[in-house]
Amino acid sequence: MSGPGTSPSARTLAPLYAAGFTTAFGAHSIAAGLGAESGGIGLGLLTFGVLLALYDVAEVVLKPLFGSLSDRIGAKPVIVAGLVGFALASLLGTTSATPLMLGLARLGQGAAASAFSPASSAAVARLAGPEAAGRYFGRYGSWKGMGYVLGPLIGAGLIWAGGFPALFWSMAVISAVAAVWVWIAMPWLPVLPRPRYTVAELLRQSTRRSFLVPTLALAGATGALGAAVGFLPLLGSGLHLNLFASMAVVALLALSSTLTQPLAGRMRDRGRLSAPRGMGLGLAMIAAGLGLLAVLPLPATLYVSAVVVGFGIGITTPLGFAHLASTTPAERMGRTMGAAEIGREVGDAGGPLIVGAVATAAGLAAGLGTLALLIAVAAVLSGFLLRRRPAEPPAPGQPAR
Repeated sequence: MSGPGTSPSARTLAPLYAAGFTTAFGAHSIAAGLGAESGGIGLGLLTFGVLLALYDVAEVVLKPLFGSLSDRIGAKPVIVAGLVGFALASLLGTTSATPLMLGLARLGQGAAASAFSPASSAAVARLAGPEAAGRYFGRYGSWKGMGYVLGPLIGAGLIWAGGFPALFWSMAVISAVAAVWVWIAMPWLPVLPRPRYTVAELLRQSTRRSFLVPTLALAGATGALGAAVGFLPLLGSGLHLNLFASMAVVALLALSSTLTQPLAGRMRDRGRLSAPRGMGLGLAMIAAGLGLLAVLPLPATLYVSAVVVGFGIGITTPLGFAHLASTTPAERMGRTMGAAEIGREVGDAGGPLIVGAVATAAGLAAGLGTLALLIAVAAVLSGFLLRRRPAEPPAPGQPAR
């Protein structure tokens, strides 16, 4: 096992990066495919909304449970079982493109992702150790970010070539390969003894600033990503850009985020960028990018905004996870990561909903401006709240930060 002062090998962590890509690819490829093909398979708006929500509902409910389970029995069996479950649920989706079968497949995928997603985050935290958490969460976040953005593009191509069965078959293969890879390459992490916590202690742990502030930052970054993937191409279309030019905005955002995350993580590990300052800076950049579009919606500012928002997401995400990893005792790492993932899911759903609701009443510029204002508030909270009180004491055996 790796820990402080040691560096886990690429062979050890690569399958965990593949697991992160799988959950992101699965979530967004199916969502985009449902939107593109809803008319062809007879989906009404209500059924369409239910199918979109099933994946996220399963994750919100089950992630803390599976995160705690990974603390009890170890991360490796939970990750492998989750990936196998994802493959089986994907196979279910190859049998029929009826709303019922698509709903069952999507619900099964969400439940399976609820197992391997927080367990993978906890495994990255334990393998990297608190001193190198930023660097390795930067790489992990880059792969998840690529899954979020490439999912709709690859999914659209697969549906065009072979319909929903082709998309579900690809996800079944990807998750099965990742499961075998994790089983072969990932070391067994020892299960650590866990103290018994009272209800009051559990409540204190879940309301500490060292947990709430990074979770808020992660929710803001994920909410901006979810809104940007959907609304920036829409804005590009409204500015009379062609389809390629509109979709290129999302690719540019993904590229800037992917390149930034490992860099931000390394700066954190080297002491050049603290978590409070970095999360505040990242969220402020996201708010500035969205605010720029709200005030000045032009083709040029659309691309500038995509780069700035991508940089902000790339700074915020690894620092949020690294702060959680460095302030959480190893024996409850899975539970903490599972609970933090709820914040990301809420942000992923809430960002587009806020923009859409306000845009319906007052226009897209007002929707983007509202989200920018909310993220600016989160930036202030992230930048100052962690400085006003010492963070949670480090885990036993971990150095103080």
